[in-house]
Amino acid sequence: MSTADTGTGTGTAHTDATDTDTPETCAGTEAAAWSTDPYADALRAGRGPLFLRRTDGWLLPLDVERWCARADAADLSALHRCEGAVLDIGCGPGRLVAALAARGRRALGVDVSEAAVERTLRLGGTALRRSVFDPLPGEGRWGTVLLVDGNIGIGGDPAGLLRRAGGLLTHGGLIIAETAPVDIDERVRVRVDDGRHPPPADGPRATGSHFPWARLGTPALLRYGRALGWLPVDQWEAAGRPFVALRRSTARVTRQSAEHTNSAAVTSNQRARNPSGDRAAYGS
Repeated sequence: MSTADTGTGTGTAHTDATDTDTPETCAGTEAAAWSTDPYADALRAGRGPLFLRRTDGWLLPLDVERWCARADAADLSALHRCEGAVLDIGCGPGRLVAALAARGRRALGVDVSEAAVERTLRLGGTALRRSVFDPLPGEGRWGTVLLVDGNIGIGGDPAGLLRRAGGLLTHGGLIIAETAPVDIDERVRVRVDDGRHPPPADGPRATGSHFPWARLGTPALLRYGRALGWLPVDQWEAAGRPFVALRRSTARVTRQSAEHTNSAAVTSNQRARNPSGDRAAYGS
């Protein structure tokens, strides 16, 4: 599940996501959409055309041919910066997981598409058919989380996705994200489309297969990241594709750890002073 962002525009180009859309509640809708025939057929054929169609009819091209090829120089520029075990969120047909495995790196891809997982396994990678918001192996122990090919847009809630990535990473872990090559902060509803047929006469919403998505340029990602304590440790561009590496602020992590320790100490002290109350509250 990945996107190639060749659209143009600046600022907030279009917004039609609703306040009730959260990554967790939309995971099922998104999984169903990426499991549709157009996406599966494109992966099996190794080529498009394939698009994300916005509710206003605008089409975002998806670079199926690149996803199904070997990892290229731009991909490798990101993989060379990975640390520890790598979790590729929205791994698609698995070129990055396979490239890491070929280099002896521990890597796991997760994707909601059965066709994507099958192709990843055929390439020699390891993958699970799962949403990033489902329970995942090794939570809190991954060294790097990859969000490339536009996958920072998963769930249509960049802040929510960054928080989820933080829960998957070990202390000091790294997020490597690919951003849109334009300055944009867009939250929309889209559906997977092969572009061969016009939307239904009564409007694209009638399909019922739309799901929330986001597109972020680097400035927008840095804003979301800083608000959550993620600071850029590297920014680069390769073959016209911008990337950002983020790491949690040490001060923020230290403060959170101290708050947790202080909270545990207070709780422990309260229990020591009121053991009978603890037995009543905890049933022991």
